[in-house]
Amino acid sequence: MASSPTHSRGHARRWILPTVAVLLWIFVGGPLGSFAGQLASVQENDNAAFLPETAESTLAAEEYAKFIGSESVPTIVVFERADGLTPSDQAAIQELLEEIRGVENVDAEAVAGPIPSDDGTAAQAVVPLATSDGEELEQAVVDIREILDTEAPDGLTALVGGPGGILGDFIEAFGAIDGLLLLVALSVVLLILLVVYRSPVLPLVVLFSSVLALGVASAAIYFLAKNDILDLNGQSQGILFILAVGAATDYSLLIVARFREELRDHESKYDAMRRAWRATLEPVLASGATVILGLLCLLLSDLSSLQGLGPVGALGIAGAMLAALTFLPAALVLIGRRVFWPIVPHYGSEHRDAKGIWGAVARLVGRRARAVWVTTFVVLAACAALVPTLNEDPVPQTELFLTEVDSVKAQDILDEHFEADQSSPAIVVVPEEDIEEVVELASGHEGVAQNGVTVLPEGEQQGPPAEGEAPQPKIVDGEAIVLVTLDENADSAGATDTVEELRTDLDQVSEDIVIGGQTATLLDTRETVDRDRLIVIPAILIVVFLVLALLLRSLLSPFLLVVANVLSFGATLGVSAVLFNNVFDFPASDPSTPLIGFVFLVALGIDYSIFLMTRVREESMKQGTHPGILKGLSVTGGVITSAGVVLAATFAALGVLPILFIAQIGFIVAFGVLLDTIVVRSLLVPALSYDIGPAVWWPSRLWHTPDHADHATAEMLHLGQADGVEGFEEDTGASVGAGDGPVDSGSGKHRA
Repeated sequence: MASSPTHSRGHARRWILPTVAVLLWIFVGGPLGSFAGQLASVQENDNAAFLPETAESTLAAEEYAKFIGSESVPTIVVFERADGLTPSDQAAIQELLEEIRGVENVDAEAVAGPIPSDDGTAAQAVVPLATSDGEELEQAVVDIREILDTEAPDGLTALVGGPGGILGDFIEAFGAIDGLLLLVALSVVLLILLVVYRSPVLPLVVLFSSVLALGVASAAIYFLAKNDILDLNGQSQGILFILAVGAATDYSLLIVARFREELRDHESKYDAMRRAWRATLEPVLASGATVILGLLCLLLSDLSSLQGLGPVGALGIAGAMLAALTFLPAALVLIGRRVFWPIVPHYGSEHRDAKGIWGAVARLVGRRARAVWVTTFVVLAACAALVPTLNEDPVPQTELFLTEVDSVKAQDILDEHFEADQSSPAIVVVPEEDIEEVVELASGHEGVAQNGVTVLPEGEQQGPPAEGEAPQPKIVDGEAIVLVTLDENADSAGATDTVEELRTDLDQVSEDIVIGGQTATLLDTRETVDRDRLIVIPAILIVVFLVLALLLRSLLSPFLLVVANVLSFGATLGVSAVLFNNVFDFPASDPSTPLIGFVFLVALGIDYSIFLMTRVREESMKQGTHPGILKGLSVTGGVITSAGVVLAATFAALGVLPILFIAQIGFIVAFGVLLDTIVVRSLLVPALSYDIGPAVWWPSRLWHTPDHADHATAEMLHLGQADGVEGFEEDTGASVGAGDGPVDSGSGKHRA
């Protein structure tokens, strides 16, 4: 029967909306991608700025600023000649320091030194940088290094280190995010998509969608960071790039797979996309909402770096959802079946998604459900038992670099030739009447350097006084500053313990005494992260559970999914601890690393269970729980595994950044995602759900729906009485469950 003219015109107009959507994305969303390259200009990488205002080190920094008149970052310039500094070296060092005083943002009056080493082979000078702006600080370090490289005498090693040098190297390392990290991530995704789709066109469409998602998210984040509405640091930016690209690709894989499936059942590509879009809308929205709400729980953190990561990551996920649900479907429907060339899914062709390995996995789950979930549970629990071996001792900042940088070389020279860290003393804010008692108590402390306690003198800003001097203390608002040089490096575990003990001892003198400085900042950061774990982790679990409960209309199933993912995280952290300690030989882990790993693994790992269980629920409504589980597992296995591999590979790309905690986060999330995809989603969750049976949907009405597998499902999975599995049987009627009633009650027990 011929189509009516009205129907033909309506069919012809279907291309208008997709075309408008694609053009809007290209001409409006496309230019926004330039903001991804501008994010480095709005970063904030100062550790002290990440702490809450109530932290003791923050309070001390505010008071200290009243004494020195401006914010400053101490920097060390170190000189060394192996066979001893010559008189000409010493003269050259004085000239170099004089020139360094003229560098922009160097606090010329506060430059102290040179201070010679006891063995006469090295000298150090303290060069405060009067700025906390990342770009200005990095440029000052670059300018100082240029002076040293071009004008230092031959044979004299001259390096920039200390907190300023280290921070400058950090900012330079994070600068790789603008190019190398994104290039590696996109290349990895493209390679995986080429293998998955075996098509030259489709991977480019999916990748372009991911790039658009990142561009939109970057534009929003740039605007918010530029106007001080949220904090962005190098860590957050790196994770944003990976998260936006990885999540957008994952959502795209789900939509593409369902579109290909529907193209086999519908002659019209528009009808196929409409069915595919409706089927994937709920799981994509639920997945995105879970990750977004989970990340926003980081706003409960007292550490502003984590507070910033929450909305930054959430905006990345929002961009991924928007591009996957608007641009991608529009582009796919305009290109049509040709996008899959050369393996084109023709109308009426056979569905092959459930055949092969995932059909075999489904049959294994159907035959040995209890054995499968018990075995996987025991293995995961054994791995999780290794979590206490994770080393979370403070890591010296010089050991945070995985490659050799100048600030690390400088610190090695300081460690070899100097007993104390002159650049980063503990800063003790003391009431005027308690100065003498504080000086006496600190001088006798075991972790304080010999002659390492002095007051900030009147008329000077900072730097160690000449030996034997007894300067008059500078008094501001009835307070003075006592500088305590520690016996160990300021960022070492020993220095942290010393400051912690000093705080306890000085509290006995006066509760108004506060201790700040680099070491105190590290101590406060660790304590803040410990507090955040107790608040953020339960909040994330509650949010994830509520989203799953609304999605699955069940209470038991979401509970099982959350428990499974927490167990998966524990196993991941346990395996990571063993590898970090014994294979990668990492010095320790930043205290915030497990928390960040938990946020991403629980929020992202639950995605794959969402993709699985939404399809299982869809199939269970058609033919009961047991066949629904096996059908859902078999048809989603390939696409979910591909999605997991893509996300794991993108997070593994973080390894191109030579920063310890970034590499650790990348490994934890990559390994955890693969564990969730291959073990938890493929074996533990479906096998446990199958063993429980329809009760897994309690208390929804689906709990009471008996199994009534259709002929296609039973035949596809080769199940029924021949395999000895009761729970459903082949139905030979033409319309099972639509009037004929169930074939079997679905008890899920094995026949005798």
